[in-house]
Amino acid sequence: MKINISDEALNWFIDEMGLKAGDGVHFYGKVYGKTNVHDGFSLAMQVKKPADPEYELKLKDISFFIEHGDIWFFSGYNLNIDYDSAIDGPKYTFVDE
Repeated sequence: MKINISDEALNWFIDEMGLKAGDGVHFYGKVYGKTNVHDGFSLAMQVKKPADPEYELKLKDISFFIEHGDIWFFSGYNLNIDYDSAIDGPKYTFVDE
């Protein structure tokens, strides 16, 4: 389980979410929606500092992380995040570990 973020997606997070050094982005699963590997659940995120991270990626001193209680949603997968110019936002793709 890991997170990969393209440079373009990282810049989108910084610009659109107003992130600065020391901030964090928590990724987790929520009910309703779907991903390329989940039906009935979608990916959610919120700006907050890590409390009990199971996985953490630091880029430009910003933490992108998954908390211990959210492992079920990411188990067996890596999360790739790219920038999609068609939607002017991030595109999330789960791939097998």
